[in-house]
Amino acid sequence: MKFIFLLFISFLTPPAIWSGNFNETAKIAKSSNKLILINFSGSDWCGPCIRLKNEIFVTEVFEKFASENLLLVRADFPRQKKNKLPEAQVKLNETLAERYNNDGKFPFTLLVNSEGKILKTWDGLPKENAAQFVKQLEALSQKK
Repeated sequence: MKFIFLLFISFLTPPAIWSGNFNETAKIAKSSNKLILINFSGSDWCGPCIRLKNEIFVTEVFEKFASENLLLVRADFPRQKKNKLPEAQVKLNETLAERYNNDGKFPFTLLVNSEGKILKTWDGLPKENAAQFVKQLEALSQKK
């Protein structure tokens, strides 16, 4: 019975939706007064990137907070041919990397306001668990 209840509850939290277009997301952020979390990832080759996704970004605590409070942008740089992105997406990711990730760090995560001003960065896999990571985001969101 407990399993069925937990399964039901999991459907109540909408999954966090990641955009690939920072400029479009920034426009939405201005009108919604939300912050933007940007994640640079190598989804098919970077071990810490995969762990970050699995240990923080797809957890219920993160998805609940993010769906209500943040806009999310992922700039993915896969290497395997089968995961090749459309050329337009590659351009968007490269442009975003030129602005925020010149050193090519992976994973690299930033919290920015709607103007693109950096509020916080996480270089590599955060040391915090998902709940602690969300607490940081909550505190930063209140400072806007």
